[in-house]
Amino acid sequence: MSAAPEHPPAACAGPQTRRALEAILLVAEEPVDQVTLAQVLEVATGEVVATLRALRAEYVDDGRGFVLREVAGGWRLYTDPGAAPYVERFVLAGRSGRLSSAALETLAIVAYSQPVTRARISAIRGVEADGAVRSLVARGLVTEVGRDPAPGRPLLYGTTPVFLERLGLGAVDDLPPLPDLSPSAPLPPEPPPGGYKVARRDLGAAAAADPDGGAT
Repeated sequence: MSAAPEHPPAACAGPQTRRALEAILLVAEEPVDQVTLAQVLEVATGEVVATLRALRAEYVDDGRGFVLREVAGGWRLYTDPGAAPYVERFVLAGRSGRLSSAALETLAIVAYSQPVTRARISAIRGVEADGAVRSLVARGLVTEVGRDPAPGRPLLYGTTPVFLERLGLGAVDDLPPLPDLSPSAPLPPEPPPGGYKVARRDLGAAAAADPDGGAT
């Protein structure tokens, strides 16, 4: 008599939940526990666990370039160990290339504001910084240095010894000081509550009356 399968197919989730699990794990930066996954997907925890185990076996059977592992109390996707030489070659090739302007801006923000969260970097740049941060981490110029005590405990980033080596610095304190961007004249008074529309209208009228800005 053959033994019953450890995880009957009926316990697994449907295609939509499978796709959602894969999508979440693809963007997760650290292992995600099954309880959190079940809450996000609004399904039973047992169903999530059975589906994760089925996906793990499926990836191995299909010979995918990634594997699903249960580590540190959660689940996360990793590159397949057999592909390590190619991944290493790709990462090293990426490090030898020139940094994009977005990466350079992000690196400067991290260097002068560290430790700093990705949300703060994005706020300073005015655009999403996730891609630039990942690129800098892959190049070994930026690394995780802890967690912010704010709600959600977001990751904090700082520069690495490789960064100092590339710039020929002994320490972060050796970075050149930032230029003084203080205004040369006193700032105008802050408009009263609800007065911003009036201030903008007055500025617009002044500009229309003197399009050359007073130039002679």
